[in-house]
Amino acid sequence: MTDATASGAVPSGAGQGSLLAKDQRTAKRNAAEGRFKIYGLIAVCIGIAALVLLLTSILTSGLSAFRQTTIAMQVTLDAERLDPSGVRDYDEMAKVTTFGYAPLLRDGLQATIAAAGIETELDPGDAMELISDESVAQLRNRVLNNPDLIGQTIEVNVLASGRIDGFYKGRVSYASAELDSNISPEQLQLAEALEERGALKTGLDWRFLTAPDASDTRPEAAGLGVAIIGSAYMMLIVLVLALPIGVAASIYLEEFAPQNRWTDLIEVNISNLAAVPSIVFGILGLAIFINFAGLPQSAPIVGGLVLTLMTLPTIIIATRAALKAVPPSIRDAALGLGASKMQSVFHHVLPLAMPGILTGTIIGLAQALGETAPLLLIGMVAFVREYPDTPLDGGFFDPATALPVQVFNWTQRSDPAFVERASGAIIVLLAFLLLMNLTAIFLRRRFERRW
Repeated sequence: MTDATASGAVPSGAGQGSLLAKDQRTAKRNAAEGRFKIYGLIAVCIGIAALVLLLTSILTSGLSAFRQTTIAMQVTLDAERLDPSGVRDYDEMAKVTTFGYAPLLRDGLQATIAAAGIETELDPGDAMELISDESVAQLRNRVLNNPDLIGQTIEVNVLASGRIDGFYKGRVSYASAELDSNISPEQLQLAEALEERGALKTGLDWRFLTAPDASDTRPEAAGLGVAIIGSAYMMLIVLVLALPIGVAASIYLEEFAPQNRWTDLIEVNISNLAAVPSIVFGILGLAIFINFAGLPQSAPIVGGLVLTLMTLPTIIIATRAALKAVPPSIRDAALGLGASKMQSVFHHVLPLAMPGILTGTIIGLAQALGETAPLLLIGMVAFVREYPDTPLDGGFFDPATALPVQVFNWTQRSDPAFVERASGAIIVLLAFLLLMNLTAIFLRRRFERRW
């Protein structure tokens, strides 16, 4: 027993309060933590609200792009007009231009109006303006692909014009039609009469995903077919080039390279390249791949090479981070059992780092998929209607466009229908990005190993 105990002394501060009772400083600290949680919750709510607002705006404007107004009619394919020779020779039939098919659609529309018992003061030429100019070309292509149709009366669903389609999507009204030289109230009345008889309908149209781009006067026929193929080709090039090069460079820098000033310089430059604006890579691609190497403009091969250069730093940084996350004990255990340095890396370290590598690669591909500025500089903004060939037939060198460039292109056109088309293309682009991110999550969980 000590003197302090014997004398009955108590420690300083004893009896002044309990550990279970909050003093003033503890109350202030708890209040600060509570306020921080509220601030964080408010920030999350603001972010979610902004995302919901963005998605609502895009979906409201773009979902109508997947719906199209069509007019059903019977068209008689006059053999004397379409195949005067009567031998069904493709070259001879191809000499009949769209001007030869337009009267057939005009007569078919007049017959449909008469059969429905619709009375209108519009002459046949004005009534023909309800039909898209693209429908004539589609009818011609259908006949050329199947010459046996000549001489028959077939049922066709032709595209309605952009103004008629906009009338059923809320862009056009009777008030605006009075001020619009491309449509009149009488034509809108005729469209409503055809709808009442069941000849005019607005329904789901998958041609928006498969059709090529159209001219400024045919927004109702514009599609994403060429843009989707062009983006797929470029992503294939980026995947084939960026993944092996990026992973190989990361393995060397992280596992085999000596630590000296040269490797430090390389690491700094890789980090700097990851922060370089994408348009700089477009200038680089224009100077090297087009002006110096002579590769064609607006080709997926050039776009893929430019996006590969832009994606490489992202893949290298993500791969190195995944390799660093593998515990050193894995390497030491492999080396202790007699494995070589390369065997320890490729048999043990790399498989454990694979989820992070795949995730970083897919995120890099998703970033490249949404890039626009570098593709504009290499000429991918060109108007392209022809589908590129397959990769085995040299499709990488054929003219094409890309999804983000198609969005930019459509927003620059004056017709309001192209704004709807651009919003629809954004929905498709977001769907691809969402699919790629879900794939990254799946691969991470599929190949993840715990230790």
